[in-house]
Amino acid sequence: MTQPTPTPVSTAPNGEEFPLPGPEDYDREISRLKQLCKSQQDQGRQIVVVMGVGFVGAVMAGVVADAWDKDKNDSPYFVIGMQRPSPRSFWKIPMLNRGLAPVEAEDPEVAPLISRCVLEKQTLTASFAYEALSLADIVVVDVQCDYLKDRLGNVREGNVEIAALEDSLKVIGAHIRPDCLVLIETTVPPGTTEYVAYPLIKKAFAHRGIMDVEPLLAHSYERVMPGRHYVKSIRDFWRVCSGINQASRDRVAAFLSMVLNVDQFPLTVLERPIESETAKIVENSYRATILAFLDEWSLFAERNGVDLIKVIDAIKVRPTHNNMIFPGPGIGGYCLPKDGGLGVWSYNALMGFEDDIFKITPMAIDINDTRALHVAELVRDALRNMGRIVAASRIALLGASYREDVGDTRYSGSELVVRKLTEMGGDLVIHDPYVTHWWELEKQDTYPSPGRSWSRFFRNQERLSDTRIRQDLSDALKDADCMILAVRHDAYMDLDPEQMVALSGKPMAVIDCFGILSDAKIQHYFELGCEVKGLGRGHIKRIKDRIQKKQ
Repeated sequence: MTQPTPTPVSTAPNGEEFPLPGPEDYDREISRLKQLCKSQQDQGRQIVVVMGVGFVGAVMAGVVADAWDKDKNDSPYFVIGMQRPSPRSFWKIPMLNRGLAPVEAEDPEVAPLISRCVLEKQTLTASFAYEALSLADIVVVDVQCDYLKDRLGNVREGNVEIAALEDSLKVIGAHIRPDCLVLIETTVPPGTTEYVAYPLIKKAFAHRGIMDVEPLLAHSYERVMPGRHYVKSIRDFWRVCSGINQASRDRVAAFLSMVLNVDQFPLTVLERPIESETAKIVENSYRATILAFLDEWSLFAERNGVDLIKVIDAIKVRPTHNNMIFPGPGIGGYCLPKDGGLGVWSYNALMGFEDDIFKITPMAIDINDTRALHVAELVRDALRNMGRIVAASRIALLGASYREDVGDTRYSGSELVVRKLTEMGGDLVIHDPYVTHWWELEKQDTYPSPGRSWSRFFRNQERLSDTRIRQDLSDALKDADCMILAVRHDAYMDLDPEQMVALSGKPMAVIDCFGILSDAKIQHYFELGCEVKGLGRGHIKRIKDRIQKKQ
């Protein structure tokens, strides 16, 4: 007997399952949207569709829905957050419509913002129907545009994954009214708005019989910063914008001026979208390059008895250099590890240049990509000094996220540390007070998409799918042969050496990736029989030598 085909579902992070919509659901949804938008337009509100309610789009939708027109004493916009109904993402729609944020955030403002706009102000809803675009006055595009590297440490061997953005732009062109403003917020290769978005929408208009009408296209990149000021990094921060013509520039400036705090953080309007797009790439490439520059001095410091942490602190006294940051075990987050690659790719693929003008930008990305592998070398050497090997050791890694006091694991340097040590046979246990699930490991066969996991660069990775983040530090450290301090989380800054060794039950190798340990604590670990090493901390050997002389 033939078994009925199960209904496809989308599973939320909490395990709740939502059936994907069928044909009859689309009819009901379109009817719901039309009624909602008619009611909102009768109240004088413009309709804004935000495409993509992921990490940036969900909060951007909330910020727009929460905007306030002081002259009219009312909300100027009604927002529809739109998400493609895929098994991976559809769950965000019903969750958002309950007033629940579809993204995890340390910022206490995120959850109340979404709840307030959905349930109280009723200026925000979510939908899976592309027909919402035909109702829009403004469409904000927050669809991911990633860079896929074919080799670790060689950004030139890779390509921009722009297909999802192109597909979204085709759908937009097929549905929007000619007077609808399309604002691309996605970080894109320079030239995307003019060389990709414009022709796609222009052709879609022509296919619909809309001739001699110029699309209203604009670009404005976000500067979102994960952490406790997530909402402020969107609403209360400087923005750059541009448009393909004067009408587009005027429309995007008016929209952002209504949504963002431009009184305190003035808007910068550039003439062409390629300038705005380039600004984002240069901004992040500059930061990535400075961090890569410090990598070589970190190695210099380790080999010549220098504590680079103290050196940097001494330099930062000078105001012109006070933004120097120690690179830690790698440069994570969604932007810095790949944005420069978007510029290199666009120069050849979109502009058609065949020469090679980029030297520093791709080199910086390559250095940052592989810095974390040096942590595995320090672990190996520290364990070897204690008469142990990685393959027979239990290693506790403290910190899975890419930066302090956030739960964001995208492109985390810690991931490469775990993967390399696992390849070497180590038994890894992970603790992080901000991370519940490390999807890059737990769902490495499908996340971020099939064949995209960093597991493809290493051997012996299969068991990492069973990774579970420990929330109890004592559980993570039990029987540990090595402790890696990988992230400057608040919770790790004042750990007591005696307590850590007691939790382990024996002396262990201690690896400081981020200048967390003071000289006094380093000395104490040595006195307890531990071995200590650190990125950029060449002075540790002097401390060890002093302890050995005393003994």
